[in-house]
Amino acid sequence: MPAAAKPRGRIRWIVCGLLFAAVVLSYIDRLVLGVLKPQLTSLYGWTNTGYGDITGYFQVCYGFGFLFFGWLVDRVGARTGYVLAMGLWTVGHFAQALVTSTLGFTIARIPLALGEAGTYPSALAAVSRWFPKKERALAIGIFNAGANVGAIVTPMLVSFLVAGLLLDWRWAFIVTGLFNLVWLAAWILFYGNPAEHPTLSSEERAYIEAEPAEDVGRAGFFRVLRHRQAWAYMAGRFLIDPVWWTFLFWLPDFFSKQYGYDLKSFGPPLVAIYLLADVGAIAGGWSSSHMLKRGVAAGRARKWTMFGCALFALPVMFAVQASNIWVAVAFIGLACAAHQGFSTNLFAMPGDLFPRYAQGTLIGLGGFAGAAGGFIASKSLGVLLDTVGSYEPFFVACGLAYLVALLVTHLINPRYDEVRMSDAA
Repeated sequence: MPAAAKPRGRIRWIVCGLLFAAVVLSYIDRLVLGVLKPQLTSLYGWTNTGYGDITGYFQVCYGFGFLFFGWLVDRVGARTGYVLAMGLWTVGHFAQALVTSTLGFTIARIPLALGEAGTYPSALAAVSRWFPKKERALAIGIFNAGANVGAIVTPMLVSFLVAGLLLDWRWAFIVTGLFNLVWLAAWILFYGNPAEHPTLSSEERAYIEAEPAEDVGRAGFFRVLRHRQAWAYMAGRFLIDPVWWTFLFWLPDFFSKQYGYDLKSFGPPLVAIYLLADVGAIAGGWSSSHMLKRGVAAGRARKWTMFGCALFALPVMFAVQASNIWVAVAFIGLACAAHQGFSTNLFAMPGDLFPRYAQGTLIGLGGFAGAAGGFIASKSLGVLLDTVGSYEPFFVACGLAYLVALLVTHLINPRYDEVRMSDAA
């Protein structure tokens, strides 16, 4: 229809910008502790197993939070869901300034994990409502790139506050938490549904709503789990999320142990890695969206893009043998780019295959599966480092994870068929 050709108005991209900023803030808040880990270990005598408990139990709570917010967002929508999510995680973020032990941080980060779990269910629900299918992966790739921006900003910001201004480490949590309050005000004032948004042009509204959406219905966890498409999405999240989680929480420690880098020096390597990850997120979204616009079927476009990403992840298996830190950065950066491109297309699966009213529930189930895998990986890595003392088995597993994930998701859902919720599995 005529409205589908480049409509006037870019309100949907402003919404995408707000989603991008929220993801940036969520990653800043979860990564401050990882950047401070070498300093806090020195100050308070933490063990790798103790830090593994912090990150592992964070992921357990994150997984249960995903189940809750996936269910909730299907019922209250993205606007309310994001307000509740960021409000809850901001409380947990500030609470970290009050503790010093690994047990204390484990407890303080419970509301942080529960609230941050609402980030992707809310963002994906907003994208599903504001973007047609042919733009959806690109929009997801853009806001998903916020994870990498957050990972870039965090070491520089924390280093500036703690090493540059010589502030107590607690100020890193206080200052970064204040940014959330600004975003919440902007979100409440601007976001709404396309049908009701006061600044949305009729042409852009018609473009957004050109594809019919099944909005009427309810889908509980067990109803969604009747469909193999749900298990394909969950299996993919279970296999690839642990790689990303472990990079986020453990890379500063890896650079400290392997190359002697500290709070003042490991910023540039982390920035380089997550800049590459940003490229991967946007390139992965662009690739499948470009194929869709050229008439390639959705399943083929998503899977071919994921296959290309999986190949780029393979060199990370050799990161521990790297002759210097910048070779390791190249290997890890390629893997992070591969992860973000792969996950951008995996995240598009609920919107591609399920009616809108069931997508949040599926996203919650996928997040729970990914967090379960992350918990297993984090706990195992902490014990591995305290016993064997090497990151090598972890990097080998990372390199193979994406090919395995693609194979498993393809075997479970080979035809990429859309789901009719009235159908049996």
